[in-house]
Amino acid sequence: MVLQLRIIGLALVVLALLHAAFARYFNWRTEFAPVSLINRQMMYVHTFFVAFVVLLMGVLCLTSAPELLGTPLGRRVALGCGIFWLARLLIQFFGYSPELWRGKRFETCVHLIFIACWSYLSGVFLLAGLG
Repeated sequence: MVLQLRIIGLALVVLALLHAAFARYFNWRTEFAPVSLINRQMMYVHTFFVAFVVLLMGVLCLTSAPELLGTPLGRRVALGCGIFWLARLLIQFFGYSPELWRGKRFETCVHLIFIACWSYLSGVFLLAGLG
């Protein structure tokens, strides 16, 4: 299970770094041009902090996997991470319209990859937290 947490740690660091490309990839300059300044800046700030939390979670897994498994506090933190990723998995089903991916090969593939990723993350963290 230590190896699983370290693999997750590496994946989360990569995921956090990928957030840096979101604004360009999703064309936020154009998409958010008609939005008020506060709403535009909130999107950027919230994206930064989501990426920051994901980065810290990844660093925690890389540096403290045995403690996450072997101490009461570590198991509580792992359980919290499991609940976090389980919530993200549920959002994948109920927070995004199927119009975004249904009938589109690439988007459907990404949707399924995210379901697999969020399932893996929540499963490993929940097992670590409850084990």
